[in-house]
Amino acid sequence: MKWTPVAGVGVALAVLLYGTVAVFEACDRVSPYNSDTIRPFVLTMGPVWALAIWAATVVLRKPRT
Repeated sequence: MKWTPVAGVGVALAVLLYGTVAVFEACDRVSPYNSDTIRPFVLTMGPVWALAIWAATVVLRKPRT
């Protein structure tokens, strides 16, 4: 089976979505207040999503000629 870059990015996005939900549930499980859930979640997943978006643009960019 040959993977195309779009398929690889799609699989990576699905794994990232699953991981995002798992991290939110982990943050929510140990914090009694909403602010104690949202802040650590954003600080944890914000850079991960930024890096994932940047990596997807690099992978899907058309090669220069």
